[in-house]
Amino acid sequence: MPQVDLDTPLPQAVGEKVAATLSRAFTMTTVGDLLAHYPRRYARRGELTPISSLPVGEMATIVAEVKSVSERPMRQRRGSLIEVVISDGVGEATLTFFGQKWRLQELRVGRQGIFSGKVGVFKGKQQFAHPDYELFDDEVEARVTAVARSLEPIPIYSATSTITSWQLRKIIADVIARLGDVPDPLPDELRERRQLLDARTALVQVHTPTVPEQVRPGFETLRMHEAFVLQAALLQHRIQVRRLAATARPAGDLLEQFDAALPFERTPDQIAVGDVIADDLVNEWPMNRLVQGEVGSGKTLVALRAMLQVAQSGGQAALIAPTEVLAAQHVRSIAKMLGPRLAPELMPTLLTGAQPAAERRKAALRAASGQARIVVGTHALLSASTTFADLGLVVVDEQHRFGVEQREALRAKGTSPHVLVLTATPIPRTVAMTVFGDLDVSTIRTMPTGRAGISTFVAPLAEKPGWFGRVWERVAEEVAQGRQAFVVCAAIDAEKAVVDDTDDAGMLEDGTRTRTRWGVVQATAMLAQHPSFADLTVATLHGKMPADEKDAVMQAFARGEIDVLVATTVVEVGVDVPNASTMVILEAERFGVSQLHQLRGRVGRGSVPGLCLLVTEADPDTAARSRVEAVAATTDGFSLAEVDLELRGEGDVLGDAQSGARSSLRLLRVVADADLIAQARDEAASVLQNDPDLSEHPGLAAAIARRLGEDERGALHRN
Repeated sequence: MPQVDLDTPLPQAVGEKVAATLSRAFTMTTVGDLLAHYPRRYARRGELTPISSLPVGEMATIVAEVKSVSERPMRQRRGSLIEVVISDGVGEATLTFFGQKWRLQELRVGRQGIFSGKVGVFKGKQQFAHPDYELFDDEVEARVTAVARSLEPIPIYSATSTITSWQLRKIIADVIARLGDVPDPLPDELRERRQLLDARTALVQVHTPTVPEQVRPGFETLRMHEAFVLQAALLQHRIQVRRLAATARPAGDLLEQFDAALPFERTPDQIAVGDVIADDLVNEWPMNRLVQGEVGSGKTLVALRAMLQVAQSGGQAALIAPTEVLAAQHVRSIAKMLGPRLAPELMPTLLTGAQPAAERRKAALRAASGQARIVVGTHALLSASTTFADLGLVVVDEQHRFGVEQREALRAKGTSPHVLVLTATPIPRTVAMTVFGDLDVSTIRTMPTGRAGISTFVAPLAEKPGWFGRVWERVAEEVAQGRQAFVVCAAIDAEKAVVDDTDDAGMLEDGTRTRTRWGVVQATAMLAQHPSFADLTVATLHGKMPADEKDAVMQAFARGEIDVLVATTVVEVGVDVPNASTMVILEAERFGVSQLHQLRGRVGRGSVPGLCLLVTEADPDTAARSRVEAVAATTDGFSLAEVDLELRGEGDVLGDAQSGARSSLRLLRVVADADLIAQARDEAASVLQNDPDLSEHPGLAAAIARRLGEDERGALHRN
């Protein structure tokens, strides 16, 4: 077979059939993809062991001679079973091979060699199933080689039902043997200073180590590769965004009128972040900023002030929200905040896919003509039929709900528009650095004054089942004081569906799913029979309802016409009802930490004290119970974000929507490797400062292109 490099297509390197299997199993297309499938652990071949004392269930290596060979048809499937009896002169063991008739040509009586594999027992005899072996003509040579090979680590790879770890090991070892030069992504000075291996040696030592001591240096080098390449890609994108020409949007009388009419003082953080955004909007390059802040911290106010600054020069702002309920509420709250003088001038307009056709056409015309200088919508904003006269600002609300491709579809409707990304899910420093490293990050920590706050309690039904009744009595008591309550369930109908609107619901510790007990249907039926709710107005809200019906329910709840709203997590973000004092979350263990914190943020938003009751049947000392207890222990979303990261791992926290370039960390862990990632960022910044186009670092440029891939790199550049 010919020599290969990292860009060699897999069919050319391993053959069409094997390449097709690898593509289906792991979406691999090149040799670089294959060699980035690193071993997840290593087994030891074991010491040379007499057959008579082979440890059952463990790896072992023996030197033996073939004593007999037999073949017989298999009963349950086509093909034959090859049985080979080997002996070390004292004991005997059996080798078995299924459907591999060609073994008869190699394993002839009298041949000697070394045999390695996992020891089993069949009908009272020691047995190796599909062992590795190497045959020799000279017994002394065999024993010397066996001693050396007994020290070799055996790479164990993540496998599938169509391709085994053993097959992957053989394929990768063959490719490694034919691997040519590998361009090094690290500058020579950096590699030497940190005493790292060259790129090819690192791959060889990770995939085909001859002694255990080779593994760690190989992985240390590849971990730095991953951190350095990712950070360089993020920083390079940041530089390239700043090369784009953006229309400067200076503030004027619109913002002055708005600020003068505000009925409250802005918090110090709102002022500081607002000033930074105002400066961004008059730069020669597009703003690319992430604003994170607690639920109710004033992110919408900050975004609206940016919209007014853009509108001053006739520019338009488009705000995309994840749900129709939230989009409709944004339009109402923006119009209310603008007041009777500014609202008609800026004409905040709602555009969603669920609107009647005539209404949607009217909204689209306002956007296309420039009449609406603030357009709020859902995915309908991404439609090819939605155009803008002068899109100057894109605002993405709850960024974790959108993928980079969706954000780009909106951004492409303008000429280098400024981009403001909002999130109420606080992001740990390590995640922000890894996932949003190309964005400028601002944080709003201070909360507006006048809020009564939230008290959170766990109702642990596993230990105290009697508390379930008390939960509903407590809700009725709050409603009796003129207040309102939410009841959140993990499903619409527990009889028909496992989950609704949440990724975590129904997921147990071992990754399996279970059926929820309480859906909106069941909870509503239960409350209808509860004597304390006989005179209360109870309504339901979930994602399967028609958009106009959902909006009507939310508006009725906001007006106080509904006492208790039983809902799925459609109320997780943005729903603002200051009179709502109580949040009951049934089967709280089915939700993640951040989601529980978001849901809790729906109450305690006005002068009425908030009460959140986390109802759970999870046993004490389980991870599920730990999540619930962590939320009850603090209302600090930033500390909860760190807890969430520790409890669930960054795979869940990052999510899939941020593109594979960011979420598919192979060797790094954003918590454990925070220092390494920070060091790599500094090193990458130093390189890019002097060589932003990487013309003097072709190995790094090639590694970025290879690591991200064409689609992912495009997504990264468009984010």
